[in-house]
Amino acid sequence: MYSLETEQPDDWWEVEALYDLCFAPGREALSSYRLRDGIDPVAGLSLVARDPAGILGGAIRFWPVMVGGARTLLLGPVAVHPTRQGEGLGGLLIRDALERAAPQGWSRVLLVGDAPYYGRFGFSRRDGVLMPPPTNPDRVLGLDLMPGAWSGVSGKVTRSTPG
Repeated sequence: MYSLETEQPDDWWEVEALYDLCFAPGREALSSYRLRDGIDPVAGLSLVARDPAGILGGAIRFWPVMVGGARTLLLGPVAVHPTRQGEGLGGLLIRDALERAAPQGWSRVLLVGDAPYYGRFGFSRRDGVLMPPPTNPDRVLGLDLMPGAWSGVSGKVTRSTPG
């Protein structure tokens, strides 16, 4: 059993250590990180999962970006501690955070990831959405939080303005 809580400032370095453990060295060199530089994660959507002893088992963060001028939510990273993988914790984090996004006024979500994994949450390939290079276009996925939210939305993914 895990408790999902909104990430707090005191959680920052523990979450960063989890991401360092789960992802390859140099993860911050990825082009998606340039979209996050100097921008705070979206309040209320970045979550931590803790077991009854308070040990961090997983985390998810979201960031504001623009797609062709349209306000969009960028999912990622999501990580589960290697000793907790296979328990459904990643799916729990994704589903819970997505349920919180629409009431906050978000209508669409973007991520860079594996279609077979994220497809089960409703994500599909977004042709015409151009992440900064060297992103593989087959890994650019999107989800409508409101019907038709991606209709007519395409173009370059750019940074949101701070604040």
